[in-house]
Amino acid sequence: MLLLAIVWGLSIPITKLGLETIPPLMFTAMRFLVAVPLLLILSAGQLRVPRQAIPSIMALGVMGITLGNVAQTFGVQGTSASVGTIVSATIPIFIVIFAAMRLKQSVARRHWVGLLAAFGGIALVAVGSGSGVDDLSKTTVAGVAWMLVSAVAIAFYYIWSAELTDKYGTLPVAAWNALAGLVAILPLAGWEMANAPYQITAQALWTAVYLGVMVTVAGLLLWLHILRAVPARIAASVQYLQPVFGIAAASFLFGDRLGLTFAAGVILILGGLALAVSNKRPVPEEVVTHE
Repeated sequence: MLLLAIVWGLSIPITKLGLETIPPLMFTAMRFLVAVPLLLILSAGQLRVPRQAIPSIMALGVMGITLGNVAQTFGVQGTSASVGTIVSATIPIFIVIFAAMRLKQSVARRHWVGLLAAFGGIALVAVGSGSGVDDLSKTTVAGVAWMLVSAVAIAFYYIWSAELTDKYGTLPVAAWNALAGLVAILPLAGWEMANAPYQITAQALWTAVYLGVMVTVAGLLLWLHILRAVPARIAASVQYLQPVFGIAAASFLFGDRLGLTFAAGVILILGGLALAVSNKRPVPEEVVTHE
């Protein structure tokens, strides 16, 4: 769990490094050009799915891979790495909402309090982040909005993919929806290459490889292993560790300014997240001991 928190927590600052010379659509395509062949290789022999599943799997890929990751990349471009890391940590909030809507799971009053607290924290984070030391460290309203769009899309992707993987298996669904998302983004990336300046540097390549191999492929497999090894409520706690590593890396790499307003926003978001995904444990029956 600690390893996964580090791998996923570093994804936003490392994406920021890749965007220094590569525009967002092209960079997202590069990431999945690395990830998709690996997923297909790992899924070899398990790729056959029923014909009726294909439309849903393709739509899942467009939702989670194309919209979710493209929005995230635009959001990272328009926020400081610290702000991007914190706003991306709201994904569990939207998972709670979509689980209530689609899976008919109940949402208690404390959950709604947590949601409101987290959204208030997002506002404080956006206001409390300084302009930074350069353009790469500035936060804009549009950047925060893109990050929220990404969080919504990825959360819905998680809920929908849970339904599909229960029916058709994790690896084949992951491989096919990643391929569908990549196919959808390639024309957009080609248009961007023709109209925007870019420079493929060693830094751009290693960041794309890191995101494709470590975040998308290894992160998925490690997450599935954790879910098999520990209860889901314990596995979910990894979400709270990610911002710690992401903010620390952002401060080190980009000199992000972490003022009191930012800190208050972080506390509100993490506290709200804890409430939003919390479950009350049943009260155990009183145990009577005899001497």
